[in-house]
Amino acid sequence: MSGSGRRGLGAAWRRRRPLRTRLALAVTAAVAFVAVVVCAAAFLVVRSALYEQLDLSLTQSARLAAQRNPGAAPGTLAGECRFLAAPACAEVVPADPAKDPATPGLLPVDPAARKVAAGARAPYYTNITLAGHPARMLTTDYAKGRALQVALRADTVRSGIEEAAGWLVLTAAAGVLLAAVLGYWVSRTGLAPVTRLTATAERIAATRDPRHRIELPSRGPSGREDEITRLAGSFNTMLGELEQSVTAQRRLVADASHELRTPLTALRTNAELLAKGERLTAAQRERASAALGRQLREVTGLVNDLIELARDEEPTPLVEQVRLDALVRHGVDAARAHWPAVEFRVRVAEGAVGVVVPGVPARLSRLLSNLLDNAAKFSPAGLPVEVELAVVGGDAAGGGLELTVRDHGPGIAEQDLPYVFDRFYRAGAARALPGSGLGLAMARQIARAHGAELSAERAVGGGALFRLTF
Repeated sequence: MSGSGRRGLGAAWRRRRPLRTRLALAVTAAVAFVAVVVCAAAFLVVRSALYEQLDLSLTQSARLAAQRNPGAAPGTLAGECRFLAAPACAEVVPADPAKDPATPGLLPVDPAARKVAAGARAPYYTNITLAGHPARMLTTDYAKGRALQVALRADTVRSGIEEAAGWLVLTAAAGVLLAAVLGYWVSRTGLAPVTRLTATAERIAATRDPRHRIELPSRGPSGREDEITRLAGSFNTMLGELEQSVTAQRRLVADASHELRTPLTALRTNAELLAKGERLTAAQRERASAALGRQLREVTGLVNDLIELARDEEPTPLVEQVRLDALVRHGVDAARAHWPAVEFRVRVAEGAVGVVVPGVPARLSRLLSNLLDNAAKFSPAGLPVEVELAVVGGDAAGGGLELTVRDHGPGIAEQDLPYVFDRFYRAGAARALPGSGLGLAMARQIARAHGAELSAERAVGGGALFRLTF
Protein backbone atom coordinates (compact mmCIF):
# COMPACT_ATOMS: atom_id res chain seq x y z
CA MET A 1 0.00 0.00 0.00
CA SER A 2 1.32 3.47 -0.88
CA GLY A 3 2.06 6.16 1.69
CA SER A 4 -0.89 8.29 0.55
CA GLY A 5 -3.21 5.29 0.96
CA ARG A 6 -1.96 4.70 4.51
CA ARG A 7 -2.41 8.37 5.33
CA GLY A 8 -5.95 8.24 3.93
CA LEU A 9 -6.78 5.22 6.07
CA GLY A 10 -5.29 6.94 9.13
CA ALA A 11 -7.31 10.10 8.51
CA ALA A 12 -10.48 8.08 8.01
CA TRP A 13 -9.84 6.18 11.27
CA ARG A 14 -9.34 9.47 13.13
CA ARG A 15 -12.56 10.90 11.69
CA ARG A 16 -14.49 7.85 12.88
CA ARG A 17 -13.20 8.20 16.45
CA PRO A 18 -15.16 10.38 18.92
CA LEU A 19 -13.61 13.74 19.79
CA ARG A 20 -13.05 12.61 23.39
CA THR A 21 -11.09 9.56 22.20
CA ARG A 22 -9.00 11.63 19.81
CA LEU A 23 -8.23 14.21 22.48
CA ALA A 24 -7.30 11.52 25.01
CA LEU A 25 -5.02 9.84 22.47
CA ALA A 26 -3.41 13.16 21.56
CA VAL A 27 -2.72 14.06 25.20
CA THR A 28 -1.47 10.53 25.93
CA ALA A 29 0.84 10.56 22.92
CA ALA A 30 2.23 14.00 23.80
CA VAL A 31 2.92 13.20 27.46
CA ALA A 32 4.22 9.72 26.63
CA PHE A 33 6.58 11.17 24.02
CA VAL A 34 7.93 13.66 26.54
CA ALA A 35 8.34 10.92 29.17
CA VAL A 36 10.19 8.63 26.75
CA VAL A 37 12.44 11.42 25.53
CA VAL A 38 13.28 12.50 29.09
CA CYS A 39 14.04 8.93 30.15
CA ALA A 40 16.20 8.34 27.07
CA ALA A 41 18.11 11.55 27.75
CA ALA A 42 18.55 10.56 31.39
CA PHE A 43 19.89 7.15 30.32
CA LEU A 44 22.44 8.77 28.03
CA VAL A 45 23.51 11.17 30.78
CA VAL A 46 23.89 8.36 33.36
CA ARG A 47 25.84 6.14 30.96
CA SER A 48 28.10 9.03 29.96
CA ALA A 49 28.74 9.91 33.61
CA LEU A 50 29.62 6.31 34.56
CA TYR A 51 31.96 5.87 31.61
CA GLU A 52 33.50 9.27 32.28
CA GLN A 53 34.35 8.16 35.81
CA LEU A 54 35.86 4.91 34.51
CA ASP A 55 37.82 6.78 31.81
CA LEU A 56 39.22 9.09 34.47
CA SER A 57 40.48 6.04 36.39
CA LEU A 58 42.07 4.66 33.21
CA THR A 59 43.83 7.99 32.54
CA GLN A 60 45.24 8.04 36.06
CA SER A 61 46.35 4.37 35.76
CA ALA A 62 48.05 5.11 32.42
CA ARG A 63 49.91 8.09 33.89
CA LEU A 64 50.99 6.02 36.90
CA ALA A 65 52.19 3.13 34.71
CA ALA A 66 54.17 5.50 32.50
CA GLN A 67 55.83 7.07 35.53
CA ARG A 68 56.75 3.72 37.04
CA ASN A 69 58.04 2.18 33.77
CA PRO A 70 59.66 4.92 31.68
CA GLY A 71 60.95 3.71 28.31
CA ALA A 72 59.85 0.08 28.81
CA ALA A 73 60.16 -2.36 25.92
CA PRO A 74 57.05 -3.81 24.24
CA GLY A 75 55.31 -6.31 26.49
CA THR A 76 53.12 -6.63 29.55
CA LEU A 77 53.69 -4.21 32.42
CA ALA A 78 50.84 -5.38 34.67
CA GLY A 79 48.41 -8.18 34.02
CA GLU A 80 46.16 -8.72 37.04
CA CYS A 81 43.08 -6.91 35.77
CA ARG A 82 41.25 -10.19 35.13
CA PHE A 83 40.04 -9.89 38.73
CA LEU A 84 37.43 -7.32 39.71
CA ALA A 85 39.42 -5.72 42.56
CA ALA A 86 42.80 -5.95 40.77
CA PRO A 87 44.63 -2.83 39.52
CA ALA A 88 44.65 -1.93 35.85
CA CYS A 89 46.39 -4.05 33.21
CA ALA A 90 49.11 -2.24 31.25
CA GLU A 91 50.93 -3.26 28.05
CA VAL A 92 53.34 -1.53 25.70
CA VAL A 93 52.47 -1.96 22.01
CA PRO A 94 55.05 -1.27 19.27
CA ALA A 95 54.11 0.44 16.03
CA ASP A 96 55.83 -2.35 14.07
CA PRO A 97 54.20 -5.78 14.57
CA ALA A 98 57.59 -7.38 14.00
CA LYS A 99 58.73 -5.99 17.35
CA ASP A 100 55.93 -7.70 19.30
CA PRO A 101 57.14 -9.87 22.23
CA ALA A 102 57.19 -13.60 21.77
CA THR A 103 54.56 -14.09 24.43
CA PRO A 104 51.28 -12.40 23.42
CA GLY A 105 49.85 -9.94 25.90
CA LEU A 106 46.52 -10.09 27.70
CA LEU A 107 45.01 -7.09 25.91
CA PRO A 108 43.91 -7.14 22.24
CA VAL A 109 45.95 -5.10 19.76
CA ASP A 110 44.16 -3.66 16.72
CA PRO A 111 45.53 -1.54 13.81
CA ALA A 112 44.31 1.64 15.52
CA ALA A 113 46.69 0.95 18.41
CA ARG A 114 49.62 0.66 15.90
CA LYS A 115 48.66 4.10 14.52
CA VAL A 116 48.68 5.61 18.03
CA ALA A 117 52.14 4.10 18.58
CA ALA A 118 53.30 5.60 15.27
CA GLY A 119 51.83 9.02 16.27
CA ALA A 120 49.27 8.91 13.42
CA ARG A 121 46.20 8.83 15.69
CA ALA A 122 45.04 10.42 18.94
CA PRO A 123 44.49 8.31 22.07
CA TYR A 124 41.06 6.61 22.30
CA TYR A 125 38.89 4.47 24.57
CA THR A 126 37.28 1.21 23.60
CA ASN A 127 35.12 -1.48 25.21
CA ILE A 128 36.59 -4.99 25.23
CA THR A 129 35.94 -8.41 26.75
CA LEU A 130 38.59 -9.56 29.19
CA ALA A 131 38.54 -13.20 30.32
CA GLY A 132 34.81 -13.27 29.59
CA HIS A 133 34.10 -10.07 31.49
CA PRO A 134 33.37 -6.56 30.21
CA ALA A 135 36.30 -4.16 30.38
CA ARG A 136 37.29 -0.67 29.26
CA MET A 137 40.63 0.03 27.62
CA LEU A 138 42.60 3.23 26.98
CA THR A 139 45.16 3.33 24.18
CA THR A 140 47.45 6.35 24.46
CA ASP A 141 50.94 7.43 23.30
CA TYR A 142 53.85 6.25 25.43
CA ALA A 143 57.20 6.73 23.72
CA LYS A 144 58.47 7.06 20.17
CA GLY A 145 57.19 4.11 18.15
CA ARG A 146 55.32 2.69 21.12
CA ALA A 147 51.80 3.04 22.68
CA LEU A 148 50.50 2.21 26.12
CA GLN A 149 47.28 0.21 26.59
CA VAL A 150 45.61 0.27 30.01
CA ALA A 151 42.40 -1.69 30.86
CA LEU A 152 40.03 -2.04 33.82
CA ARG A 153 37.10 -4.34 34.52
CA ALA A 154 33.80 -2.53 33.72
CA ASP A 155 31.41 -4.84 35.52
CA THR A 156 30.28 -2.16 37.98
CA VAL A 157 29.76 0.32 35.17
CA ARG A 158 27.84 -2.19 33.08
CA SER A 159 25.64 -3.22 36.01
CA GLY A 160 25.06 0.45 36.89
CA ILE A 161 24.01 1.19 33.31
CA GLU A 162 21.70 -1.83 33.23
CA GLU A 163 20.17 -0.89 36.58
CA ALA A 164 19.64 2.70 35.42
CA ALA A 165 18.10 1.43 32.18
CA GLY A 166 15.70 -0.78 34.13
CA TRP A 167 14.58 2.01 36.39
CA LEU A 168 14.22 4.40 33.47
CA VAL A 169 12.15 1.86 31.52
CA LEU A 170 9.87 1.50 34.53
CA THR A 171 9.71 5.30 34.81
CA ALA A 172 8.84 5.61 31.13
CA ALA A 173 6.15 2.95 31.45
CA ALA A 174 4.74 4.72 34.50
CA GLY A 175 4.87 7.98 32.56
CA VAL A 176 2.95 6.45 29.65
CA LEU A 177 0.37 5.03 32.05
CA LEU A 178 0.10 8.39 33.81
CA ALA A 179 -0.22 10.05 30.40
CA ALA A 180 -3.14 7.77 29.54
CA VAL A 181 -4.86 8.60 32.83
CA LEU A 182 -4.22 12.30 32.35
CA GLY A 183 -5.40 12.14 28.74
CA TYR A 184 -8.66 10.51 29.81
CA TRP A 185 -9.11 13.04 32.63
CA VAL A 186 -8.34 16.02 30.39
CA SER A 187 -10.69 14.81 27.66
CA ARG A 188 -13.45 14.09 30.16
CA THR A 189 -13.05 17.36 32.06
CA GLY A 190 -12.26 19.61 29.12
CA LEU A 191 -15.11 18.30 26.98
CA ALA A 192 -17.70 18.16 29.75
CA PRO A 193 -19.35 21.41 28.55
CA VAL A 194 -19.33 20.06 24.99
CA THR A 195 -20.97 16.87 26.25
CA ARG A 196 -23.63 18.91 28.02
CA LEU A 197 -24.05 21.01 24.88
CA THR A 198 -24.51 17.88 22.77
CA ALA A 199 -26.98 16.40 25.26
CA THR A 200 -28.95 19.66 25.32
CA ALA A 201 -29.02 19.83 21.52
CA GLU A 202 -30.19 16.21 21.32
CA ARG A 203 -32.85 16.86 23.98
CA ILE A 204 -34.09 19.90 22.04
CA ALA A 205 -34.14 17.90 18.81
CA ALA A 206 -36.12 15.12 20.51
CA THR A 207 -38.58 17.34 22.42
CA ARG A 208 -38.59 20.38 20.08
CA ASP A 209 -38.50 22.52 23.22
CA PRO A 210 -35.86 25.30 23.11
CA ARG A 211 -36.32 26.25 26.78
CA HIS A 212 -33.46 23.99 27.87
CA ARG A 213 -30.15 25.64 28.76
CA ILE A 214 -26.58 24.50 29.40
CA GLU A 215 -25.37 24.98 32.95
CA LEU A 216 -22.35 27.28 32.79
CA PRO A 217 -19.44 26.74 35.21
CA SER A 218 -18.65 29.54 37.63
CA ARG A 219 -15.88 31.93 36.69
CA GLY A 220 -12.44 31.57 38.17
CA PRO A 221 -10.73 34.10 40.46
CA SER A 222 -9.59 36.12 37.45
CA GLY A 223 -13.15 36.39 36.17
CA ARG A 224 -12.14 35.15 32.71
CA GLU A 225 -14.02 32.59 30.69
CA ASP A 226 -12.39 29.89 28.62
CA GLU A 227 -13.32 29.01 25.05
CA ILE A 228 -15.63 26.15 26.03
CA THR A 229 -17.52 28.36 28.49
CA ARG A 230 -17.90 31.06 25.84
CA LEU A 231 -19.15 28.41 23.40
CA ALA A 232 -21.72 27.23 25.93
CA GLY A 233 -22.74 30.83 26.61
CA SER A 234 -23.12 31.49 22.88
CA PHE A 235 -25.18 28.33 22.56
CA ASN A 236 -27.43 29.48 25.42
CA THR A 237 -27.81 32.85 23.69
CA MET A 238 -28.73 31.08 20.47
CA LEU A 239 -31.27 28.97 22.37
CA GLY A 240 -32.75 32.13 23.85
CA GLU A 241 -33.11 33.63 20.39
CA LEU A 242 -34.59 30.37 19.12
CA GLU A 243 -37.05 30.27 22.01
CA GLN A 244 -38.14 33.82 21.29
CA SER A 245 -38.49 33.02 17.60
CA VAL A 246 -40.54 29.89 18.26
CA THR A 247 -42.70 31.75 20.79
CA ALA A 248 -43.24 34.61 18.34
CA GLN A 249 -44.05 32.14 15.58
CA ARG A 250 -46.59 30.32 17.73
CA ARG A 251 -48.10 33.62 18.87
CA LEU A 252 -48.28 34.82 15.27
CA VAL A 253 -50.05 31.65 14.17
CA ALA A 254 -52.46 31.84 17.11
CA ASP A 255 -53.16 35.54 16.56
CA ALA A 256 -53.53 35.08 12.80
CA SER A 257 -55.97 32.22 13.27
CA HIS A 258 -57.92 34.34 15.75
CA GLU A 259 -58.01 37.35 13.42
CA LEU A 260 -58.95 35.24 10.42
CA ARG A 261 -61.72 33.39 12.21
CA THR A 262 -64.17 36.35 12.26
CA PRO A 263 -63.86 37.45 8.60
CA LEU A 264 -63.88 33.86 7.38
CA THR A 265 -67.06 33.18 9.36
CA ALA A 266 -68.62 36.30 7.88
CA LEU A 267 -67.48 35.25 4.41
CA ARG A 268 -69.04 31.85 4.80
CA THR A 269 -72.27 33.37 6.13
CA ASN A 270 -72.58 35.82 3.22
CA ALA A 271 -71.62 33.14 0.71
CA GLU A 272 -74.30 30.86 2.08
CA LEU A 273 -76.75 33.76 2.02
CA LEU A 274 -75.98 34.54 -1.61
CA ALA A 275 -76.38 30.86 -2.45
CA LYS A 276 -80.04 31.30 -1.51
CA GLY A 277 -80.38 34.32 -3.76
CA GLU A 278 -83.86 33.43 -4.98
CA ARG A 279 -85.17 34.11 -1.48
CA LEU A 280 -83.56 37.56 -1.19
CA THR A 281 -84.68 40.88 -2.50
CA ALA A 282 -82.45 42.84 -4.83
CA ALA A 283 -81.43 45.20 -2.01
CA GLN A 284 -80.54 42.29 0.27
CA ARG A 285 -78.45 40.64 -2.46
CA GLU A 286 -76.64 43.92 -3.08
CA ARG A 287 -75.86 44.38 0.64
CA ALA A 288 -74.66 40.76 0.91
CA SER A 289 -72.48 41.12 -2.20
CA ALA A 290 -70.96 44.36 -0.87
CA ALA A 291 -70.28 42.77 2.51
CA LEU A 292 -68.75 39.74 0.81
CA GLY A 293 -66.45 41.94 -1.28
CA ARG A 294 -65.45 44.02 1.75
CA GLN A 295 -64.63 40.90 3.79
CA LEU A 296 -62.68 39.40 0.91
CA ARG A 297 -60.58 42.57 0.71
CA GLU A 298 -60.09 42.46 4.47
CA VAL A 299 -58.92 38.83 4.40
CA THR A 300 -56.72 39.49 1.37
CA GLY A 301 -55.13 42.48 3.10
CA LEU A 302 -54.56 40.47 6.27
CA VAL A 303 -52.95 37.59 4.37
CA ASN A 304 -50.74 40.00 2.39
CA ASP A 305 -49.67 41.70 5.62
CA LEU A 306 -48.75 38.35 7.13
CA ILE A 307 -46.69 37.49 4.06
CA GLU A 308 -44.90 40.85 4.28
CA LEU A 309 -44.17 40.35 7.98
CA ALA A 310 -42.72 36.90 7.30
CA ARG A 311 -39.99 38.53 5.16
CA ASP A 312 -37.16 39.75 7.39
CA GLU A 313 -35.11 41.75 4.89
CA GLU A 314 -35.61 43.77 1.75
CA PRO A 315 -34.81 42.30 -1.69
CA THR A 316 -31.37 43.67 -2.58
CA PRO A 317 -31.97 43.99 -6.36
CA LEU A 318 -34.81 46.48 -5.68
CA VAL A 319 -32.79 48.84 -3.49
CA GLU A 320 -32.23 52.31 -5.00
CA GLN A 321 -31.61 55.89 -3.90
CA VAL A 322 -34.92 57.35 -2.70
CA ARG A 323 -35.67 61.06 -2.22
CA LEU A 324 -37.50 61.22 1.07
CA ASP A 325 -39.11 64.62 0.49
CA ALA A 326 -40.71 63.44 -2.75
CA LEU A 327 -41.75 60.18 -1.10
CA VAL A 328 -43.40 62.07 1.78
CA ARG A 329 -45.34 64.39 -0.53
CA HIS A 330 -46.51 61.46 -2.68
CA GLY A 331 -47.58 59.48 0.39
CA VAL A 332 -49.48 62.43 1.85
CA ASP A 333 -51.29 63.01 -1.48
CA ALA A 334 -52.38 59.34 -1.48
CA ALA A 335 -53.54 59.63 2.15
CA ARG A 336 -55.59 62.75 1.30
CA ALA A 337 -57.37 60.82 -1.43
CA HIS A 338 -58.06 57.92 0.94
CA TRP A 339 -59.06 60.12 3.91
CA PRO A 340 -60.77 63.16 2.36
CA ALA A 341 -62.23 64.26 5.69
CA VAL A 342 -58.82 64.54 7.35
CA GLU A 343 -56.49 67.51 6.93
CA PHE A 344 -52.82 66.64 6.35
CA ARG A 345 -50.17 69.29 6.91
CA VAL A 346 -46.70 68.71 5.50
CA ARG A 347 -43.49 70.53 6.39
CA VAL A 348 -40.12 69.69 4.82
CA ALA A 349 -37.07 71.42 6.28
CA GLU A 350 -34.81 73.21 3.85
CA GLY A 351 -31.86 70.95 4.60
CA ALA A 352 -33.92 67.80 3.92
CA VAL A 353 -34.89 68.78 0.36
CA GLY A 354 -33.31 66.46 -2.18
CA VAL A 355 -31.68 64.18 0.43
CA VAL A 356 -31.71 60.53 -0.62
CA VAL A 357 -31.47 57.29 1.34
CA PRO A 358 -30.93 53.73 0.03
CA GLY A 359 -34.11 51.68 0.12
CA VAL A 360 -36.99 50.06 -1.72
CA PRO A 361 -39.43 52.81 -2.72
CA ALA A 362 -42.54 50.64 -2.55
CA ARG A 363 -41.67 49.42 0.95
CA LEU A 364 -40.89 52.90 2.24
CA SER A 365 -44.20 54.09 0.77
CA ARG A 366 -45.94 51.26 2.59
CA LEU A 367 -44.26 52.30 5.85
CA LEU A 368 -45.40 55.91 5.42
CA SER A 369 -48.94 54.95 4.38
CA ASN A 370 -49.28 52.74 7.48
CA LEU A 371 -48.26 55.66 9.73
CA LEU A 372 -50.58 58.07 7.94
CA ASP A 373 -53.52 55.64 8.00
CA ASN A 374 -52.96 55.03 11.71
CA ALA A 375 -52.87 58.79 12.40
CA ALA A 376 -55.93 59.48 10.24
CA LYS A 377 -57.88 56.69 11.93
CA PHE A 378 -57.48 58.32 15.35
CA SER A 379 -57.61 61.97 14.21
CA PRO A 380 -60.73 63.81 15.45
CA ALA A 381 -62.78 65.87 13.00
CA GLY A 382 -61.36 69.32 12.41
CA LEU A 383 -57.88 68.52 13.75
CA PRO A 384 -54.97 67.93 11.33
CA VAL A 385 -52.38 65.21 10.94
CA GLU A 386 -48.95 66.84 10.97
CA VAL A 387 -46.10 65.38 8.90
CA GLU A 388 -42.59 66.83 9.18
CA LEU A 389 -39.29 65.89 7.57
CA ALA A 390 -36.24 67.48 9.21
CA VAL A 391 -32.48 67.11 9.59
CA VAL A 392 -31.15 66.09 13.02
CA GLY A 393 -27.60 66.03 14.41
CA GLY A 394 -26.15 68.69 12.09
CA ASP A 395 -26.58 68.64 8.34
CA ALA A 396 -27.83 65.73 6.23
CA ALA A 397 -24.28 64.60 5.48
CA GLY A 398 -23.03 64.51 9.08
CA GLY A 399 -26.32 63.87 10.88
CA GLY A 400 -29.50 62.12 9.87
CA LEU A 401 -33.08 62.54 8.74
CA GLU A 402 -36.11 62.36 10.95
CA LEU A 403 -39.71 61.96 9.82
CA THR A 404 -42.47 62.59 12.36
CA VAL A 405 -46.17 61.87 12.02
CA ARG A 406 -48.47 63.34 14.69
CA ASP A 407 -52.19 63.22 15.26
CA HIS A 408 -54.33 65.03 17.80
CA GLY A 409 -56.39 62.03 18.86
CA PRO A 410 -56.60 60.32 22.24
CA GLY A 411 -52.92 59.38 22.14
CA ILE A 412 -51.32 56.20 23.39
CA ALA A 413 -51.83 55.09 26.98
CA GLU A 414 -48.70 54.56 29.03
CA GLN A 415 -49.44 50.84 29.45
CA ASP A 416 -49.83 50.47 25.67
CA LEU A 417 -46.60 52.21 24.60
CA PRO A 418 -44.31 49.12 24.93
CA TYR A 419 -46.67 47.01 22.78
CA VAL A 420 -47.89 49.29 19.96
CA PHE A 421 -45.48 47.66 17.48
CA ASP A 422 -46.37 44.08 18.45
CA ARG A 423 -48.21 42.01 15.87
CA PHE A 424 -52.00 41.96 16.32
CA TYR A 425 -51.77 44.21 19.36
CA ARG A 426 -54.64 46.66 19.55
CA ALA A 427 -55.19 49.11 22.35
CA GLY A 428 -58.55 49.30 24.06
CA ALA A 429 -59.47 52.49 22.18
CA ALA A 430 -58.75 50.84 18.82
CA ARG A 431 -60.68 47.62 19.18
CA ALA A 432 -63.82 49.09 17.68
CA LEU A 433 -61.97 50.57 14.68
CA PRO A 434 -61.17 48.69 11.45
CA GLY A 435 -57.78 47.08 11.10
CA SER A 436 -55.89 43.94 12.01
CA GLY A 437 -53.18 45.31 14.30
CA LEU A 438 -50.40 44.55 11.79
CA GLY A 439 -49.78 48.00 10.29
CA LEU A 440 -47.40 49.36 12.93
CA ALA A 441 -45.61 46.01 13.27
CA MET A 442 -45.00 46.04 9.53
CA ALA A 443 -43.87 49.69 9.66
CA ARG A 444 -41.20 48.93 12.28
CA GLN A 445 -40.00 45.88 10.34
CA ILE A 446 -39.62 47.95 7.16
CA ALA A 447 -37.79 50.67 9.13
CA ARG A 448 -35.30 48.25 10.64
CA ALA A 449 -34.73 46.59 7.27
CA HIS A 450 -33.68 50.05 5.98
CA GLY A 451 -31.37 50.77 8.93
CA ALA A 452 -33.82 53.19 10.53
CA GLU A 453 -35.54 53.24 13.90
CA LEU A 454 -39.27 53.81 14.44
CA SER A 455 -40.54 54.83 17.87
CA ALA A 456 -43.84 55.97 19.36
CA GLU A 457 -44.50 58.48 22.13
CA ARG A 458 -47.19 60.65 23.64
CA ALA A 459 -47.21 64.05 21.96
CA VAL A 460 -47.07 67.22 23.99
CA GLY A 461 -50.59 68.67 24.10
CA GLY A 462 -52.26 65.34 23.30
CA GLY A 463 -52.20 62.82 20.51
CA ALA A 464 -49.64 60.29 19.34
CA LEU A 465 -46.25 61.02 17.76
CA PHE A 466 -44.39 58.48 15.62
CA ARG A 467 -40.73 59.26 14.95
CA LEU A 468 -38.80 57.61 12.08
CA THR A 469 -35.04 58.30 12.24
CA PHE A 470 -32.57 57.43 9.47
